This record gives sequence, structure tokens and C-alpha cells, in this order.
Amino acid sequence: MSRSFNFKQFTINDHGCGMPISTDAVLLGAWAALPQQGHIVDIGTGSGLLALMAAQRTQATTITAVELDSNAATAATANFAASPWSSRLQCIENNIVHWCQHIAPASIDSILCNPPYFNAGQQAQQQHRATARHTDNFSHQQLLETLRYLLTTNGCASIILPTYEGQQLITHALTYGLYCRRRCDVRTTVQKPVMRTLIELTKNCSITKQQQLCIHADNTYSSDFITLTKDFYLKM
Repeated sequence: MSRSFNFKQFTINDHGCGMPISTDAVLLGAWAALPQQGHIVDIGTGSGLLALMAAQRTQATTITAVELDSNAATAATANFAASPWSSRLQCIENNIVHWCQHIAPASIDSILCNPPYFNAGQQAQQQHRATARHTDNFSHQQLLETLRYLLTTNGCASIILPTYEGQQLITHALTYGLYCRRRCDVRTTVQKPVMRTLIELTKNCSITKQQQLCIHADNTYSSDFITLTKDFYLKM
């Protein structure tokens, strides 16, 4: 069954691929530092949300979405074609590791990725959900290798992960010459522990700028969350 989710300037239809729209992805797409020009890559685009958010936010010449799952790639392609930015968006059905073999090193200005994050545990019964959520097909080591290969000297990669996995990624990134320039720890309410971490990695060594974001306050969305996402969510 096909499901649609309407944003202020575009619509995401999963066309039956089953890739749900998540708050994680919206947070990442709104928070990421993006260049106004150049080449942006969305790794594991699903039905295309991050790439579409990047198109809305920038004038980037090319936004390439790479997706391993055939059904999701078909959905993303259709969503791109229906958007106001179809001329700047393209979806490539491929494994990002294989795609990199045909791309020049240090040629991508910005990378977005809402990566698989479960390293262990029971996998989802649907194969597309297992691929999207577990690191069997794309490990965090492969992610870091990909970022190191693709990013320009002044480029950056923006990622969202559960907090524990996020801290591990930040630590391991140093081995690949990648440094955390910004991080934002996200919690649902003030009383709840941090559940997600937004991470910005770059090849330039710098002191990490740390931020905090609380999604809910006083039984509604917090002012910080509204400010971050108001250009996308219909009811913000």
C-alpha cells in the first residue's frame, strides 16, 4: 500500500517501498550545514527525504541520492520527478561502496546520511527494513571510509545516530582523519535521556561545537524544534 507524507514544498510517497518518514531524518535534513553551490550526496536516500530537503534549502548544482534497495530507489526517483527541483536531483540505484569506484576522490562538497545503526540483535522480518536499520550491508567502518574518500578538503558530512553509536563513530572517525566539528544531542523531553546525536564530520581538525535540542516542552513542540523544522512541517 502506498503512503504519502506532505511537507510545505514537496510530498514524499513511499510507493509501497515501506521506508517510513522519521523524525530523525527531518532533524538531520534541517540541521545539516549545506553549501549553496556544489555537489551534495545523500547516502541511503530511502524514498528521497534528505535529498529533497537539501534541494529546498540550497541552490546546489547537483544532488545525488544513492540507494541500494530497488523499490526505495524507484520511490525516490518518482518523488524527485514530482518536486520543484527535479532538474537538480538524481537517484542512483547502487551500493555506495561500488558507486564510489566511479567517482573522483575529494569531489563531494556535502554528504547526508541517516545510516543503519543496529550492529546486533534481532532483525526486522521485511528485508528492506533490515537493510535500512542493520549494519550488515553498510558498516560504520565502510561509512567512514566512504566519507574520507568522497569529501573535499573543506566539505562536511552530516549524520544522525543513537547516542552510543554516535559517540563510537566520532571516536573511530579520528582514525580516518575525520573530526567532529559540530554535534547536537537530542532528547524527546527534558526528563528523558539523550536518544540521538547529530554529527558533523570534516577533514579539518577543530574544536567540537556542542549543542542540545529537546523536541517537546510543556506538552507541545519546543521553540527550538519548531524553529529548526518550521520550513518543512505543515503545522509548524
